[in-house]
Amino acid sequence: MLAWVCDLIVASEDAFFADPVVRMGIPGVEYFAHAYELHPRIAKEFLFMGERMSAERAERMGMVNRVVPRDALEDTVYGMAAKVAQMPRLGLTLTKQAVNHVEDLQGKRTAMDAVFAWHHFAHAHNELVSGDKLGGYDARAMAASQRSGEVKA
Repeated sequence: MLAWVCDLIVASEDAFFADPVVRMGIPGVEYFAHAYELHPRIAKEFLFMGERMSAERAERMGMVNRVVPRDALEDTVYGMAAKVAQMPRLGLTLTKQAVNHVEDLQGKRTAMDAVFAWHHFAHAHNELVSGDKLGGYDARAMAASQRSGEVKA
């Protein structure tokens, strides 16, 4: 969720991604772009299973641009940034607007607004049913559940 708002994403080869939000009884997070960043079937697997996804698989699925060794991460990112910085600003701005416009035409903003509403509905439902908005998880419990998670290649 946090990385998806970036235009370019570079991950170290030991990175992983996970979204265990379904464990909390919530259908999605505040920035729900899963079905736009991933094929819908992979998005469902990612959310339904709540398992870690390796950086290698994330790259294959189109979720990240590049995966590099950790010791090459900084140089790779700076190299990419330097290359982008050499491009004409107007061209970059219009290209970004064009790509974002296509996403909006595909319904991305409307979908994200709907999932955000369902997200809050689920919190309210959890509170009414169990007295807990997060389905028994707090930030520490959720973080602990991810430390022990197996990375799915």
